[in-house]
Amino acid sequence: MSVTDTAKHLTEKEKDSLDVAEGARETEWTQPSFVAQLFMGKFRTDLISPYPEQSPEDKAIGDEFMGRLEAFLKDNLDPDEVDKTGDLPKIVIDGLAKLGCWGMKIPKEYGGLGLSQVNYNRAVALVASYCGSTAVWLSAHQSIGVPQPLKLFGTDAQKKKYFPMFAKGAISAFALTEAGVGSDPAQMTTTAEPSSDGKTWTINGSKLWCTNGLVADVMAVMARTPPKMVNGKEKKQITAFIVEKGTKGIEYASRCDFMGIRAIQNGVINFKNVVVPSENILWGEGLGLKLALITLNTGRLTLPAASSGMSKQALQIARNWGKERVQWGQPVGKHEPGAVKIANMAASTFAQESMTYYTSALVDKGGADIRLEAAMAKLFCSEASWKIVDDLMQLRGGRGYETAQSLRTRGEKGYAVERMMRDSRINRIIEGTSEIQHLFIAREALDKHMSLAGDLLNPKAPLGKKMSALVNSLLFYPFWYVRMWLPTGLWPRYAGYGSLGKHMRFIERSSRKLARTLFHQMIKFGPKLERRQMILGRLVEIGTELFAMATACTKVTSLEKPNPGDSGPRELADLFCRQSRIRVYNYFCGVCWNTDLKDGKVAAKAMEKGYEWLEKGIMVDDGLGFKGKKK
Repeated sequence: MSVTDTAKHLTEKEKDSLDVAEGARETEWTQPSFVAQLFMGKFRTDLISPYPEQSPEDKAIGDEFMGRLEAFLKDNLDPDEVDKTGDLPKIVIDGLAKLGCWGMKIPKEYGGLGLSQVNYNRAVALVASYCGSTAVWLSAHQSIGVPQPLKLFGTDAQKKKYFPMFAKGAISAFALTEAGVGSDPAQMTTTAEPSSDGKTWTINGSKLWCTNGLVADVMAVMARTPPKMVNGKEKKQITAFIVEKGTKGIEYASRCDFMGIRAIQNGVINFKNVVVPSENILWGEGLGLKLALITLNTGRLTLPAASSGMSKQALQIARNWGKERVQWGQPVGKHEPGAVKIANMAASTFAQESMTYYTSALVDKGGADIRLEAAMAKLFCSEASWKIVDDLMQLRGGRGYETAQSLRTRGEKGYAVERMMRDSRINRIIEGTSEIQHLFIAREALDKHMSLAGDLLNPKAPLGKKMSALVNSLLFYPFWYVRMWLPTGLWPRYAGYGSLGKHMRFIERSSRKLARTLFHQMIKFGPKLERRQMILGRLVEIGTELFAMATACTKVTSLEKPNPGDSGPRELADLFCRQSRIRVYNYFCGVCWNTDLKDGKVAAKAMEKGYEWLEKGIMVDDGLGFKGKKK
């Protein structure tokens, strides 16, 4: 195949992937997204203020359950032993079942706890702060496993059959990823073919990194089904199937071993002529990818909850160590480097919690567009938590690098910082890497512009569509663009926020600058903007910082009502916003002043062995493992 043919082939694959992804996007909501409005230069405080508070009744339910859960974990679960053995003891699995933990999100009428999203995330944060592996077992089961899509899209018959099973302790998994398919499900190779009478489907293929898959009683399996003709064009179909353990043809090929969360049951599962009844289709034929994306919108909220829980644990260890460890005549927490780390941890943890529970409350309220909010919460919290754990490791020094068991053997407090670091690293990867979150958020942020002017900027668009886009653009952009430069109003605005009002005004100004900058880049690059992923990533980071600032500021007002004399929340929000403003400034600078293109050229040359001389003097790892000396 020639280079030209290859390029053409890749373009078709990309176009195919885009068509599948676009067809799976959600488009209807009763309440707009606060973040989407930010990208259009609108600071809609009515969407975030007042900060949504948990009702006293719901909080009481959560408090009671959290108390029982915490007591059980302390008495029955040794996280260091779980990490060492790579197994979650049966007594823990059964005990969690008795507590109802496997049915936290199962409606009460089916025997579950029916917890709100806020209480569920509180539970996940608690478990994650103690044992990352156990948190993944629980969250993979009900955040992305069968319970969540079943709750949203299952038939009455499906709910009556499976919900009681989960409420009693049955475990589920979600099988989407394949060895050659990561974040591009359009290239999925697992197939499902209908029988001649339409009563059954036969699944063939292989799934990778199926968390809980090796122990799951029930799985949601994504497979390609026969394409359909839509508007004269063949359209790929991806369908979700409920597959039960013990079905003939399921083969558990291998268990994956990871750097952290070492007790999770994640592996490769093969499907060889696995026959499932048609009534096991979730939602409908061809709706599998859309089901997966909608499920992940809510499901990925467990990641920021888990991250914030781990951040709280890190903060607790850091402040204790900051007082206990004395160097050069005073505690390390009073030396400026240590003090800065501890302050940053506290401010960042406050922002993480603010984002997480604002978005969780939107889920409980219903009807809100949470795609951007959930993705941003996952992006921000996973990155911020990793930074916190890394700083904690540095603050603890050699004791941070040493295992908890080794520390205890020597008679010291066994803070499990090294395990925490290994466990937390996956959060920047799982359920969409940070880079994928950038692309997803950028696509949604550009939605309004693409709907108005996309055809105008596309050189391949037909003349009729170009003219229609031109008319729409002339009716919208002149007035919109002028507003993006106008003053935001008479000072002082946001006086009700007191000392935080200046940060709210900064958010409003920056949202308009963000909208202008995004528009300028769209005009500059046209359809090629999707290739400038680093620029888009910086713009996404700006929006994420503004979202974090806004939720932190509004959360302060809700916390001060019952505790008017406590200045702590305001202090943390103020510090976080000051730090965030610096990051926003740097991201804006990076849009125009960067080395992205030079980076690309150097990377291309490196991959073609242009700098192979730089690798001289090492043992070359060919990925095949050390074979040893031949006999």
